Amino acid sequence: MAYRHHWALFYQLKSQLSQCQICQAVPRLHHWPLTVTMMLHGISTANAMTQLKREGLKNLYRGILPPLCQKTISTSIMFGMFDQYGKLLRYYHPQLSDGTTMALAATLAGCTEAILCPFERIQTVLQDKKFHGKYKNSLHIAQDLWKFGVREYYRGMVSILLRNGPSNILFFGLRTDIKERLPDPGQAWWGHIITDFVSGAFLGAFISTVMYPINVIKAHQQCQVGGPFQTMRGTFWHIYHARGSRFSRLFSGAHVNYTRALVSWGIINASYEMLHKLFYS
Repeated sequence: MAYRHHWALFYQLKSQLSQCQICQAVPRLHHWPLTVTMMLHGISTANAMTQLKREGLKNLYRGILPPLCQKTISTSIMFGMFDQYGKLLRYYHPQLSDGTTMALAATLAGCTEAILCPFERIQTVLQDKKFHGKYKNSLHIAQDLWKFGVREYYRGMVSILLRNGPSNILFFGLRTDIKERLPDPGQAWWGHIITDFVSGAFLGAFISTVMYPINVIKAHQQCQVGGPFQTMRGTFWHIYHARGSRFSRLFSGAHVNYTRALVSWGIINASYEMLHKLFYS
């Protein structure tokens, strides 16, 4: 009964956290078309905005459904499965250190998140301008990819795994330390919300910037429909040479990305901590 009660609380928390994604979806909606464009083409913010303006308002939010669904579900999986994997590891492998348990649970949660790869795949294809005249919406591209087999939905899977695992380790490993280094909020409930927001915002901006080149590689892998699968190494060198052999150009659009992450991850972290205390205290 206690075990079932624990899972009931977990699903309650997951449901409430999903609802909170509506708040952080606003900054995401305003930035993600711009970010994807800059990832794919390695152009400046001004040029990306000019391109989006030229393509028209009807194409600005093409594929809006996949990122909304993916972000809501993946965040719930990230927090929920990290907690569950941590409990399982402590139960079956109590000899592991706290740091090892945290790193393994974070990596496993990241691997679980990767099952949502098709959402990112469809989003990237719909946002790439070369497919604007070919695909109408998310359902259209999903149906067309089916003829290539299930594997086609998971292009860029290795890139996603290499992004999710380290990202989760950094997030769960550092967020408590960062919060403890912030000024003591005292007993005020709003003080804890602010410190949770600040720690989540800092980590979100930092991690999204560090992992940005992997996202660029992933986007280039996923904007291809059919044909051979490209390795991360091959894709990296292709992008590197295409952008004038300058590594810094792999970070084109990173400033837009970390601005979005600053707001969205601050909201996510503060919401999670508030709901966790509400349901588990």
